[in-house]
Amino acid sequence: MKLFGLEITRDRGGAPAAHRVEPPLRRAHGEVRSSGAQAAAGQSRALTEIGFVAQGAVNPILPRVAPETAEAYATVFACCNNLAGDHAKVPLKLFQRRGGGIEDRVRDHPAEYLLNVESSPGVAAKLLRYALVYAWALRGNSYAYAPRDGGGELTMLELPKTLTATMLSSGRSRFYQFEDGAEVLRTVPSRSMAHLRYAALDGWTGRSPVRVAGESVGLALAGQRAAARTASGGVAKAVIKLDDMYESDEDRERNAMRVKSQITDPQADGIPVMGPGEDIKSLDLSAADQELLSSRKFDREQVAAIYRMPPSKLQMLEHGVKANGEQQAIDYLTDCLLHWSSLFEAQLALAVLTEDERKSGLFFRHDFGALLQPTVKDQYEALTKAVGGPILAPDEGRAKLGLKPIKGGDRLNPAPNMTRNESAADDGGEEEEGNDDE
Repeated sequence: MKLFGLEITRDRGGAPAAHRVEPPLRRAHGEVRSSGAQAAAGQSRALTEIGFVAQGAVNPILPRVAPETAEAYATVFACCNNLAGDHAKVPLKLFQRRGGGIEDRVRDHPAEYLLNVESSPGVAAKLLRYALVYAWALRGNSYAYAPRDGGGELTMLELPKTLTATMLSSGRSRFYQFEDGAEVLRTVPSRSMAHLRYAALDGWTGRSPVRVAGESVGLALAGQRAAARTASGGVAKAVIKLDDMYESDEDRERNAMRVKSQITDPQADGIPVMGPGEDIKSLDLSAADQELLSSRKFDREQVAAIYRMPPSKLQMLEHGVKANGEQQAIDYLTDCLLHWSSLFEAQLALAVLTEDERKSGLFFRHDFGALLQPTVKDQYEALTKAVGGPILAPDEGRAKLGLKPIKGGDRLNPAPNMTRNESAADDGGEEEEGNDDE
């Protein structure tokens, strides 16, 4: 019996039961391949889908902008390398937030080992995190396979063999198809794949920063190629105007080659001998005429802005000197690293931690304190004030310096305007004897 196209059967109790038909898996929308200036016409959208609009939408003469080509631009590489390197060289710690805002470090969770020591057989955790962040910053998408054993315990974190995966969808569920390290083609649910995506307007489809800002990156690539051509002599440097008073074409060509050799030969004196009707018009433009250095500087600033990278991290020292280096490091942490790390930590937690673990208060946090190392003098002064505050016990301050605990070091020192009654602590606080005369 069919009702509204559904096959209906009856069980022993006589209640109708409809068979649910699961929607088939289909390929989800891929990465947006157009530049920041999106075309509204249907033809442009169609070209974007099949990957032909990789150049600037406004000026198709610009070089093709893709992660692979943009990586050749030193500033793009420096931004991705800084982000990946600074995320990889600091610990990624697991904490549990309890009542009252108290946060305890969790050390016995499998993710703590996989993210800080060895992520998969023979692959260091720092290398995995570097590769994840680098691909994420360059391509807008990066993936790490996070399988679990029969007991639900995380077993490893592995990069796909091709560093990419195909997203499939079934309703609101997402699946990933990829080739793992054992060259096995797998299709896994989203809970088994750590998928980092940047600028995902739909929540799932990551977009590469260099593609989104394709016009600016295209101009930078064009400037770099123009500078390379100028440096290699691949453009016309001069026009030689010759007289028409030659007996044959061979004489004319021979004279032209003579003038050219006198101009270009490093061993020549550079002073050609010209006839009365001959002339040389220089087409060479100096770096000042082309404003080559200015345009290259502007391109670097634009790319740095795309990644929220402070100029000082790209060795653009005209924006600051060493006197304010500490403040630049703080700005780099607050304006750039925390922007990327918060997205990294939140998305990683969805695949590495179970729903119950997240509800219990477990979360990840990068320890960026290693990037703000104080001088020995500043460190000692800060710990001295903290121990004498009292904020830290002496043993806690010594532990930060890598020193062993001392006797009585687990007790807080009194405030600076008070003294500690050591005798009362040693003898159990015995009361003073009363007056015998009473």
